[in-house]
Formats: sequence, C-alpha cells, structure tokens
Amino acid sequence: MTELIILSIALSMDAFAVALGIGSKQITMSKSLALKVALFFGFFQGFMPLVGYFAGLGLSGFIESIDHWVAFILLAIIGGKMIYDSYGEPVEEEIAIITNKVLLLLAIATSIDAMAAGFTLTLMETSITISILIIGLITFIFSYVGVIVGSKGGAFLESKAELLGGIVLIAIGLKILIQHTLFN
Repeated sequence: MTELIILSIALSMDAFAVALGIGSKQITMSKSLALKVALFFGFFQGFMPLVGYFAGLGLSGFIESIDHWVAFILLAIIGGKMIYDSYGEPVEEEIAIITNKVLLLLAIATSIDAMAAGFTLTLMETSITISILIIGLITFIFSYVGVIVGSKGGAFLESKAELLGGIVLIAIGLKILIQHTLFN
C-alpha cells in the first residue's frame, strides 16, 4: 500500500505542477476553479492507469519473464521525461482562459504517463479498484491544493514538483527491477 501511495504522489506531480501554473495565472483565488481542475485531473489520472493495467494484463502472458524490465523502462522513461520537462517551459504558459476544453486537454496530457504506469499495477499486490481510487484521490487533492498555492505565488514550485515526481518514479521502477531480479 505504501508503494501505491508513493506511486500516486509521484504520478500526481505533473498535474500538481500544471495546477500551480493555472493558479498563478489567476488574479483572484477561486475555489470553484480549484475544484474544477481537481475533478478533471483526478478523474483522468485515476482512469488512465486502468487502461494501462488492462493493456498490461493483455500482454502479461507474452512478457511475463521480463515484465519487471518493462515496468522499470516505462517508469524510467516517464520519470526521465518529467525531469526533462522540469527544466523547460510550463505547459500552461500560453493559456489565458481556462475553459472546460482546455482543462480536458490538460487533464489528458498530464495523465498519459499514468496510463503507462498503469502497466506496473499488474505487478503490485493491491486491487486495481483501490489503486485507481487512491491515484485519483491523491491527484484530486494535489491539484486542488496546487491551484490554491499557485494563486498565492507558488509558480516557482512547478518545476520542482515535476523534478521530484520524476525522481520518485525512477526509484519505484528501480525497486521493482531489483525485487524481481535479486529476490525471485
């Protein structure tokens, strides 16, 4: 369960970073905007791992002997991309008006990594239902807080959140690899 919570926090870091950016663009803090961002991001961040999980189940018979390597490589790529992105321009830099369409696109964009990470859920000893609920709930909380903190001047935290999330995802991938190669 601890590993799932750490994975959830790491996956929520890109949504948190975007939520910080959205909040920093607001003249006044809006709890309704924070709630809307949290709902969009939490839902997609919780739903996309389900897609990855089922894809992982479908492939498990073919890659069972190397599934730990696949999980490590996927998490290393996702983590590496998050670390790389932490040094670039924020996604929402050009976004002036936060519409439902914009939130939908941002929610999908920030949850693509969660879909790939969903494959690793096949290797964890937690139910998929609990997993997607925890991932969605943690992302909801981080996104809500992100908009509020961002509106109070927390835009400088954007890159640091993505950097931390990337490092944690790589560490989880490494842990899976070590557990399945040294202890099995």
